[in-house]
Amino acid sequence: MDEYTFTENFNNQGRPSKTYLCYEVERLDGNATIPLDEYKGFVRNKGLDQPEEPCHAELYFLGKIRSWNLDRNQHYRLTCFISWSPCYDCAQKLTTFLKENRHISLHILASRIYTRNHFGCHQSGLCELQAAGARITIMTFEDFKHCWETFVDHKGKPFQPWEGLNVKSQALCAELQAILKTQQN
Repeated sequence: MDEYTFTENFNNQGRPSKTYLCYEVERLDGNATIPLDEYKGFVRNKGLDQPEEPCHAELYFLGKIRSWNLDRNQHYRLTCFISWSPCYDCAQKLTTFLKENRHISLHILASRIYTRNHFGCHQSGLCELQAAGARITIMTFEDFKHCWETFVDHKGKPFQPWEGLNVKSQALCAELQAILKTQQN
């Protein structure tokens, strides 16, 4: 993706209307992890303004995973860097996927927390996803830098953090921990 798209959509201070999901896959072999570079990339949601059927980025990603036909006798870790945490419906679909695919673990790192669902549904969706084995965290400076270096066509420019990145990440981390802790009590 280009620099502008990354900054516009992953800057944790903003509220973009699009969702981008960058992903990488590793095969787990004992204590070793083997990156599978052929399964690295990004997807974005398709909104009403797009020619295709509207679809959330997580659902595009699930379609991609299914098309890979990952060997059920191997263990894999999917790492997703996403500009918004999953909505309730996407969290439910990811939860179902994890329950049906025990050979796959999922780590979701979100730039910000999606809160447009009414009545706290997004919170219960995240809690159910965590209960299914997903690891859900908020992106830190190091995560944004990793995304920049891995998924952005940055033309050799180093990652330049925006003002307030660390403070906002810490606040969102506390908010996410409170959401996830609610379910554990």
